[in-house]
Amino acid sequence: MLKRYAALTLGLIAVVLFLVYAGDYLILELRIHSNKNAFGTVTVHRYYAVPQKSGKLEFLSTDPQDQTCVHSLFPHMGNPPCWYLVRHTEQRIDL
Repeated sequence: MLKRYAALTLGLIAVVLFLVYAGDYLILELRIHSNKNAFGTVTVHRYYAVPQKSGKLEFLSTDPQDQTCVHSLFPHMGNPPCWYLVRHTEQRIDL
């Protein structure tokens, strides 16, 4: 009996998550087709973490770049959501 409720609960959670993601995507598509504010840009500072033979890391910074983001809850079309990107403007790239 407990396994049945657990499976039902997990299935319900999966359906709700799918509906939220699909609704978020539909709202984004509506914004795109009605020429509303669907995309934004955030200036991101990237730096490379290069391991040295001595075991230390050398950090090499790059010029700040504008990155495109989407005004939605989840990432869509290969772009991260703007609310996330605004909070993570420094991006470390490990080599």
